[in-house]
Amino acid sequence: MKLVTYSRFHPDNVSRLGVLHGDVIVNLERAAEIAGVPAKERSLLGSMDSLLRGWDIARPLAEEAMRRLRDSEAAGDSARFEDARVPRSKACLLPPVLRPPTIRDFYAFETHVKNARARRGLEVPPEWYELAAFYYSNPGSLIGDGAAVRKPAWTEALDYELEIACVIGRTARDVAPMDWRSVVAGFTILNDWSARDVQRREMAIGLGPAKGKDFATSLGPALVTLDELEAKRAGDRYDLTMEASVSGETLSHGNAKDMHFTFGQMIARASQDVYLFPGDVIGSGTVGTGCILELGTERHPWLEPGDEVTLTIERLGTLTNTVV
Repeated sequence: MKLVTYSRFHPDNVSRLGVLHGDVIVNLERAAEIAGVPAKERSLLGSMDSLLRGWDIARPLAEEAMRRLRDSEAAGDSARFEDARVPRSKACLLPPVLRPPTIRDFYAFETHVKNARARRGLEVPPEWYELAAFYYSNPGSLIGDGAAVRKPAWTEALDYELEIACVIGRTARDVAPMDWRSVVAGFTILNDWSARDVQRREMAIGLGPAKGKDFATSLGPALVTLDELEAKRAGDRYDLTMEASVSGETLSHGNAKDMHFTFGQMIARASQDVYLFPGDVIGSGTVGTGCILELGTERHPWLEPGDEVTLTIERLGTLTNTVV
């Protein structure tokens, strides 16, 4: 399933949980009602938060509702579920998880680390190879597909970062690397917007990044469940092409399979001696060539108002935001 959080017409309206189904969004709670699911159970399908909190029960309910909808369509009775359908063109896609408990963003692609540090005349520190490192981002600054990104007045070096992220689907602690898939609900696209000039000054102090990162993070368009990606899986990695463009010009090319640290290793590190909770976001860090910092301003200048940034990951969709 491609699970989405959406609202009708305007992002400030009440949010709902849906499934992308062709060019429409299926309201899962309404579809479950039409399918005859009891009220107490279908309430788990009212939001992404409730779905994730009740994942083991709620996901089969969602799958059953969608199965019955598809069966109705195949039988020529698509009108039965008409009230559950919302044209995608009339909906605002919000971040799949509106307010995750935490966002941990890792640093998993060696090519990105090498290229970005080489721009500053630095080598990769040996410690990078010894442990999967991450920083905490701001759960309160998430935006969805199509939302505007306001350029902070205090930066002259606004950048995008092309990343893949997973969302935790059940409470877990001390997860073994080989067991990571049992705690993950699905994958999505993440854009870790960065103010590079501010980030540089913060990290010179030996702490950070902080304000250079916390003003905006894009997430979406959908949370894609693992079964949708199984054909592209090779062990703990996924063969998924990744691209980024600015105002129609493709700048970044990469593949999720090229990460040095796997999601199994990252989740094991994140959960060591602490709990992960449903809705926690685990970002991969930037794929190789996945930002202007790495490519250089000779390839493309820092982002300015009017620039449209589109990230695309195979089978996960596209995530587009315009700088204002």
